[in-house]
Amino acid sequence: MFVHAVRFRFALPAITASLLLLLSGATPAAAAEGPHRILIRNFDFAPMRITVSAGSTVIWQNLDEEPHVVASESGEFRSGALEEGVSFRFRFDKPGTYRYVCSLHPKMVGEIVVR
Repeated sequence: MFVHAVRFRFALPAITASLLLLLSGATPAAAAEGPHRILIRNFDFAPMRITVSAGSTVIWQNLDEEPHVVASESGEFRSGALEEGVSFRFRFDKPGTYRYVCSLHPKMVGEIVVR
């Protein structure tokens, strides 16, 4: 009996939190989604296209010896010059499609789809 009472005592907060999450309309995946990484290497974005949930953070990290600048076509975000090993992060709060380019090397393009 004592074991069941202890299990229930520790399970109750988790059950309550789950019910509140369901009633609010939020999804656990959206609430717990971590940062997404895009690597810059060999003058390319890898991956070139990703889909994330609204509220997600994307991190670009330059692995090339040359600097790169991540800039959205719409002007929503722009990094400074990213030297080798340096990263840039941006949080995508609104759904939509965000195309970006390396402004120093315009053949480097990518896309973030936010749902």
